[in-house]
Amino acid sequence: MTPETEDKPTVTIACIQFEPIIGQVEANLAAIEERVRRAHARGARLIVLPELADSGYVFDSSEELAALAQPIPGGRSAEHLCALARELDIYIVSGLAEAAEGRFYNSAIFCGPEGHIGTYRKLHLWGRENLFFEKGDLGLPVFDTPLGRIGIAICYDGWFPETFRQLAMKGAEVICVPTNWVPMPDQDPKAEAMSNILHKAAAHSNGLFIACADRVGIERGQPFIGQSLIIDATGWPLAGPADREQEEILYATIRPSDVATKRKLNEFNDIFGDRRSDVYG
Repeated sequence: MTPETEDKPTVTIACIQFEPIIGQVEANLAAIEERVRRAHARGARLIVLPELADSGYVFDSSEELAALAQPIPGGRSAEHLCALARELDIYIVSGLAEAAEGRFYNSAIFCGPEGHIGTYRKLHLWGRENLFFEKGDLGLPVFDTPLGRIGIAICYDGWFPETFRQLAMKGAEVICVPTNWVPMPDQDPKAEAMSNILHKAAAHSNGLFIACADRVGIERGQPFIGQSLIIDATGWPLAGPADREQEEILYATIRPSDVATKRKLNEFNDIFGDRRSDVYG
């Protein structure tokens, strides 16, 4: 490592694509732990898991969700993940069903060697999520860590360019995306997923590393499309897309601080420097 980069660490990211089982929190946590340990053994320091990885996704009723959702921090799932992060000296981002003062959120926990770091609540609810969850009310936080500046988005948040632009403007370098992507209307199942197109574009236009961990399987008739991926701050994939149906763990090693360099497209153009804030704010 040169003197210029010795204070700019690299980090290996792992995106864990697996199939949570609806309602089986203990089994899901066991599956998560086994895969997290496997990723850690491969050198991963930042590990991303799917949306609602502890509970499953397709709820039948509010009562079912209420029986599965837990506080963050303090709940069974949150404490399990925090203990794992402390033990292995790693950072974990995982989607969880959150219960908070009688309300429920489609959330993500961020935990590390020091325990709970922060919580993100999904801003943009998809489909029947609107029947069960409240819209997120914690904004778009960016967390300073020894690995870099980390932001979080969940699934449908990625359909809104404002999500990534806000995170980038707040200084984020890496965005972790727990997700449960489903087929889009008119989507050719053999073509590249719209989700992948959108996130590659967001990485390129904002100069961000983006790590998306999707799930697979069919749950109560709802198919999920897999195809997790890790994207360079230039917009090109570093790992993936993963398989459409099979469980898989993706790995990529990045230097988060490289975003400043990667935002410079040539000697004249810089993704941030060229913004016409005098026109559009």
